[in-house]
Amino acid sequence: YDTFGYVFFQTLILDKSGNIILLTRAPDLRQAQNTSNIKNIRIWIDKDDSNPTEDLKVILGELNLKGKKIGIEYESYGLTGRNAMKLNQSLEGYCKIEDQSELVSQLRVIKSAEEISYVRKAAELADRALDEVWKNAKAGVSEGKILAEMQRIIFECGGDYPANEFIIGSGHNALLCRYQAEKRILSNPDQLTIEWAGTYKHYHSAMFRTIPIGKADPKHYEMYEACHEALINSEKKTFTWQYSWRNF
Repeated sequence: YDTFGYVFFQTLILDKSGNIILLTRAPDLRQAQNTSNIKNIRIWIDKDDSNPTEDLKVILGELNLKGKKIGIEYESYGLTGRNAMKLNQSLEGYCKIEDQSELVSQLRVIKSAEEISYVRKAAELADRALDEVWKNAKAGVSEGKILAEMQRIIFECGGDYPANEFIIGSGHNALLCRYQAEKRILSNPDQLTIEWAGTYKHYHSAMFRTIPIGKADPKHYEMYEACHEALINSEKKTFTWQYSWRNF
C-alpha cells in the first residue's frame, strides 16, 4: 500500500498496546481498505492551509501519548523535509520525540513464510525475464525490444511493476548503471548492461548482468577471472557475506 508518499502527508501510528491507526487522505481510503490489514483509518481533509500534523495530535491524545516518548521514522522517502519540519513544530512541547528510523527496517529483515513465498515467486519472474534477454541480446536488436519482452513475461506470469525502472545500457551507456532515456540498437561488438527485478505483490528479487555482444574482449575474461578468484578466496567458514562482498 502506498499513497504517493513523496507528495502527500500520511502517518501510521503504532503504540505499545498494539493499536494501529492510519492517518491519510480521503482519495486513499479505499486503497488502504483493500490492500492492507489496517482497520482503524482516519482521514485528514486536504484543503487550503490544512495542517495534518494537528490531526495527528488528536490521535496521539486519544492514545494518551501526550507527554510520552514517541519514535519517528525520519529516514522515510514519504516524509519530505517540509512535512518533517511541520511535524517537529507541531509536536514541540506536546511530547518527546526521537529518531527511530531503523526500528521497522530491522524488523522487516525477518520474513514470514508467506513473504518468503512471494520473494521466491519474484525470483522466478526475474529468471523468466532473463530468459527473454538471452533470446534478444544480439546485434541489430533495440534495447526497447529487450525491455518490452522482459516486462511482458513478468506481467503475463502475474508480476507487478518494479519499484524503479529496469536499467539497460549499451555502447557509450554501458557503464552508467542508472536508467536513462536513450534506447540504442545493439551493435557488433557491443556490451549490454542490464539490471532488473522480478516483482510479485510488491516483493522484489533483483538481478544484474553484463553481456558482451559479438565476440568478448580479452579484458572481459581478465576481469571475470579476477572477480571470480577474489570471491572464491573470500568464501571461508569464518567470513560473513558482508566480508565477501566488500572484498569482491
